[in-house]
Amino acid sequence: MKANQDRVIEVEGLVKQYPGVRAVDGVSFDIRRGEIFGMLGPNGAGKTTTIECIEGLRQPDAGSLRVLGLDPRQDGFALRERIGIQFQSAALPDHIKVWEALDLFASFYQKSTDWRALLEKMELEEKRNAPVSKLSGGQKQRVFIALALVNDPEIVFLDELTTGLDPQSRRAMWDLVWQIQTQGKTVFLTTHFMEEAERLCDRVAIIDHGKLVALDSPQALVNGLGDESRVVFESVDPVDHALFTALPGVTRVERIGERTLVYGRKDGLIGRVVNTLEGARVPFNNIHAEQPTLEDVFLKLTGKEIRE
Repeated sequence: MKANQDRVIEVEGLVKQYPGVRAVDGVSFDIRRGEIFGMLGPNGAGKTTTIECIEGLRQPDAGSLRVLGLDPRQDGFALRERIGIQFQSAALPDHIKVWEALDLFASFYQKSTDWRALLEKMELEEKRNAPVSKLSGGQKQRVFIALALVNDPEIVFLDELTTGLDPQSRRAMWDLVWQIQTQGKTVFLTTHFMEEAERLCDRVAIIDHGKLVALDSPQALVNGLGDESRVVFESVDPVDHALFTALPGVTRVERIGERTLVYGRKDGLIGRVVNTLEGARVPFNNIHAEQPTLEDVFLKLTGKEIRE
């Protein structure tokens, strides 16, 4: 965690309601200068509404918000000069060139950075005259990040930064996020990838049904699971879960395709599972133990897969 503990975002008792639904229900948290802060939640959990209230794009019904000491509801114009927002998809004219998009966005602000330097930093110099619509997915994301940085913001909001990218491009995006942090900027991101949150974020907030259900560093959240581990094995034939649920220390059993996952206390778990399989004459292979991850925390707290 960064030594500088200045709070650049303060959210207290945030509430946003729509007809028949309380999208955000009393959410409170703060974000510190220079950290990478992640927000996770199932679709419809309230994370997008929360972020849009912070950005000043949506009006909350109750609660208080301070971003860089400003109230997004009253100081929206001043705030937008100091923050950068990268959307998952941005509407740009079909034939606009990369350099034209950067030049256009720079004109929106009273103060802007040198977008030509951003082209080099984002490794887009060779694509400066290419239409944005003709770029690869990773290159388009670089353009959208450059657009979010063109006003040299203090806080950068990144929305589903690596959705739709291949693993190599995803890791390249991670490097960009770290570079943004090293410039002293605060990063607030949402993601559907647990590994991304674990790798990038100093702290993670998990939101579900409009409520904040967890907030800590990824490692602390994982440690909160205690000594739980899981044993994974493959079997072509269905396996009776009752074989394992009766074992000491086993908490739950899941079946995903040909893989069976047995969760429980790590001490001796794999041995108990092997003995049970052999005793029941169940053919299996590729058995191994896995340590808990942020995805296990998410499943335990929300009962949902992140992509649901």
